[in-house]
Amino acid sequence: MAGRDKVYEYLKNVVLTDPELQGGFISEQDIADRVGVSRTPVREALLMLAGEELVQLVPKRGAYIATLSGKELRELIELRGVLERFAAEKSLSGAVVPLAEMRDTLAKQAALDEPHQGKQFIDLDADFHRLLIRASDNAMLIKTYEALRARQVRAGLVALFAIPHRQAAVIAEHQAIVDALESGDLPATLTAIDDHLQTTLRLQLTS
Repeated sequence: MAGRDKVYEYLKNVVLTDPELQGGFISEQDIADRVGVSRTPVREALLMLAGEELVQLVPKRGAYIATLSGKELRELIELRGVLERFAAEKSLSGAVVPLAEMRDTLAKQAALDEPHQGKQFIDLDADFHRLLIRASDNAMLIKTYEALRARQVRAGLVALFAIPHRQAAVIAEHQAIVDALESGDLPATLTAIDDHLQTTLRLQLTS
């Protein structure tokens, strides 16, 4: 992997999903030292992220990690809802629901009940939803959803720490989705997905 791509993956999956770094500037030299590259590929990676509107390039200051606005959070949930509902309908109609994999991911989430395991929990949360998306067998839909991952993890961490015991509630909401999928009940599945996403959004907006 080229230096620029290594930095891009590190920034997108590690730095941008760290709650403590939201609302701050990225140190090019610090990132270069961590990844083991010069500052040139760091700048190139930051330009890529700026093109995706994941960072803001501020003249004479560098790359800024802006917190997600209420409008961005709403739009993210709206888009996720459209994609996940479609994927649920497609996977149910084709009888290709990845129930075993979703249950396995859910079990891994249930084992993470400590506050310091929040990032791992939300990574698994994203994996849980991604399994259903991939079952749609729609390459463009999958690519669109993958592009949301950094924002999804950032927003998920906000909701996770909004109230005590949110992890247990997430697991219950995920279990409702799995149960509805297992029964083959599309309306119940769509309701479970909507309830989960709307609860998540409410917590994000009030935190």
